[in-house]
Amino acid sequence: MKQSGQAGCRCEGGVLRRVWGALGTAALVAGVWVGQAQAAVNDLPGGPAVNQLNFHPPATRIAEEQHWLHWFMLAICATIFVVVFGIMFYSIAKHRKSVGHQAQQLPEPIWVELGWTIVPLLIVIGMALPATKVIVAQKDTSNADLTIKVVGMQWKWGYEYLKGEGEGIQFLSTLDPQHRLMSDSGKVTPTDDYLLKVDNPLVVPVGKKVRIITTANDVIHAWMVPAFGVKQDAIPGFVRDTWFRAEKTGDFYGQCAELCGKEHAYMPIHVKVVSQEDYSKWVAEQKKAMAAKADDPNKEWTLAELKARGEQVYAANCAACHQANGKGAGPIKPLDGSAMVTDADHGKMLAVLLNGVNGAAAQMPAWKQLSDVELAAVMTFVRNSWSNSTGDVVQPKEVVAARQ
Repeated sequence: MKQSGQAGCRCEGGVLRRVWGALGTAALVAGVWVGQAQAAVNDLPGGPAVNQLNFHPPATRIAEEQHWLHWFMLAICATIFVVVFGIMFYSIAKHRKSVGHQAQQLPEPIWVELGWTIVPLLIVIGMALPATKVIVAQKDTSNADLTIKVVGMQWKWGYEYLKGEGEGIQFLSTLDPQHRLMSDSGKVTPTDDYLLKVDNPLVVPVGKKVRIITTANDVIHAWMVPAFGVKQDAIPGFVRDTWFRAEKTGDFYGQCAELCGKEHAYMPIHVKVVSQEDYSKWVAEQKKAMAAKADDPNKEWTLAELKARGEQVYAANCAACHQANGKGAGPIKPLDGSAMVTDADHGKMLAVLLNGVNGAAAQMPAWKQLSDVELAAVMTFVRNSWSNSTGDVVQPKEVVAARQ
């Protein structure tokens, strides 16, 4: 019996050693993996951080107030939790039946009734007053220095400067094509701004009140920049507004915060806050570029001109779904060899571009936001690329007529 017990102890000891050894190996592997991950990706200033638990560092006064409210509310709730459950567990342990306590019918004095009514009321008022102050301030979009319209669309953002310095500037902001390729291939190069890099960031001056007017072309989106404390839905057919005043320069990032379709993850937001001097320079550059690219829909364009322009439009707006080779993928129909694309009747393809497709098998958003020249250019490019070789030109005036 003694030998049997010793053998059992040795067996149990061996099992324990193996268990502890396995746990140690797992911990070592996990530590190496975490170390490699942390070394590969760093915190993104103005965006997410590695192993982030708290909010983004605030860049506006509203965001600072939101952070204070968060901790203020958390402290109150934690205090209530500790006090209530502390009293409850103390009472359970102190007055348990096993030590001889008997249930009693206690009187209910008026001060108890008043206490558990008035105290919670005072707590709610103490929480509501500062919260209401911040919410009211969030909706005060008056006296803005700059007004920008933000249009959500599947799956990019459109920006138009309506009032203030830069009035008239407008552009689309799309996920960087290289990031999209990395995501599609599954071979992601470690990068701090993965799926947050765009081709055209929104540029605003530091210290100026910027009013953001949101709407959408297709489904509900949401424009959110955590460092600014801003999140506003963009709803088709409705106009909503919010505002921010960045108190420091830098790059700040966000994403669409409303599930809007299969490429919801590919709608990043990049706001570049610059000094007033740099902002004025940027506005001058944008105005100059817009004047150089002024499109005349009445001009007769050549095939080479429209193909060159259409290639740029296709890369920025169409390649994400139809691929750079025009082959499509899954429910996305190919453009290479498509009978509709090569049809002599330009109206069929124009109708799809202007109105979109809402079928059960495949969907495509409308592209009315593109200019007449851009639509004519991308049609000409598609009809004369890959195996498509119609040799004809779609002039902008055809698009103008189709819009009417």
